[in-house]
Amino acid sequence: MRRQALILVCMVVFGVVGTCHGGSLKKGFYNNTCPNAEAIIKNATEKRVASDPTLPARFLRMHFHDCFVRGCDASVLLNSTTNNTAEKDAIPNLTLAGFDVIDDIKAEVEKKCPNVVSCADVLALAARDAVSFKVSQTPLWEVLTGRRDSRVSRISEALANLPSPFSNFTTLVQNFANKGLNVQDLVVLSGGHTIGVGHCNAFSNRLYNFTGNGDQDPSLNATYATFL
Repeated sequence: MRRQALILVCMVVFGVVGTCHGGSLKKGFYNNTCPNAEAIIKNATEKRVASDPTLPARFLRMHFHDCFVRGCDASVLLNSTTNNTAEKDAIPNLTLAGFDVIDDIKAEVEKKCPNVVSCADVLALAARDAVSFKVSQTPLWEVLTGRRDSRVSRISEALANLPSPFSNFTTLVQNFANKGLNVQDLVVLSGGHTIGVGHCNAFSNRLYNFTGNGDQDPSLNATYATFL
């Protein structure tokens, strides 16, 4: 079930949200221009994941945050400038990590094929390869390539599009519907976070101080609440 859930996560990210700014995605987009691109990215990613097991969750989350704003176009990788505050500096993205590793992986590709492979494809492939290496060490899903990098990144768009961890179910359903995603997609993508770490301040009040009187949220399953 864990393997199936991870595959569904990435089918959703790549298959629906990822088409927004991807143009005509296809298998082996770089076969002629940079034949070893995917192998370079895979090897570089696996090398880094082997020494840092937190990267799969970080890359998957970064890719999700990228795709939910303007599509999978690497706009989340762009830095703020004097005249513009980028997505990266929006509150929901301040806890993203691994940007330096993505830069390193991109640099490995640039050594062999300068100015050919998009950062958006590097992030998409690195997310797949990192998760796959942790779970099975073989690719868990196919990644079509050919994404184009965005030159636009606005904090306002990140704040307007990224789902809030404090949103209720109705709001989240609408957030995902705005991207052409259904309730199953919502559950699968939310479940993808389980390969990482949950931040206690996002849910601890439901366990210890739900109404301000040191009580527990009665809607939680009692056995699960005790486990948490």
